[in-house]
Amino acid sequence: MPKMKTKRAAAKRFTRTGSGALKRGQANKRHILTKKTRKRKNQLGKTAYVSSADFPRVSRLLQA
Repeated sequence: MPKMKTKRAAAKRFTRTGSGALKRGQANKRHILTKKTRKRKNQLGKTAYVSSADFPRVSRLLQA
């Protein structure tokens, strides 16, 4: 059998931490920013973690 390939699109979007959690960027900071508060825009700049419901699906994309 050939090796499993990592989904490259997922590899560019998620990183695995030392403890095994998955970090992700947040959406909604590309355009239409004038109506969003400064606090909201600053919080959207920070990274977040993949939820427990999505974790198995995303980790399957990254296994290689």
